[in-house]
Amino acid sequence: MNIRKAEVKDAEVIERLLEQLGYPTENGLVARRLSLLANNDEHLDAVVEMENEVFGFMSLHFIPQIAFDAEYAVISYLVVDDKARSLGIGKILEEYAVEIAAKRGCKRIFLHSNARRTDAHRFYLRQGYQEYAKAFVKYLG
Repeated sequence: MNIRKAEVKDAEVIERLLEQLGYPTENGLVARRLSLLANNDEHLDAVVEMENEVFGFMSLHFIPQIAFDAEYAVISYLVVDDKARSLGIGKILEEYAVEIAAKRGCKRIFLHSNARRTDAHRFYLRQGYQEYAKAFVKYLG
């Protein structure tokens, strides 16, 4: 398995993976976003490949803090292809996020996981995450 920075050429498979998570995207959106975010130092998109085929994807963001002397990291998407679950791909992505966040001096990693994703919750608990504060959302527009 190989982990690398996501590229625009990965957009189609990333769209398919996001759809498996329940986030369908309009055609071309992921390619446009990958291109726009490619040089943003506060954002990283990564994929895991096996035999030149992408089976996992993660978005990682870095948030500066006013009350702490360190950023924190946020995993906004972490998805493994349905046909490749339980092969260690999610673990590779999560450990990569930890490695990158630690190198940047982050003290915490946050992530959100939909309440219905109980298998994912077990995975995150095994990786050392704890349930944390209640989240709220306000949709704009």
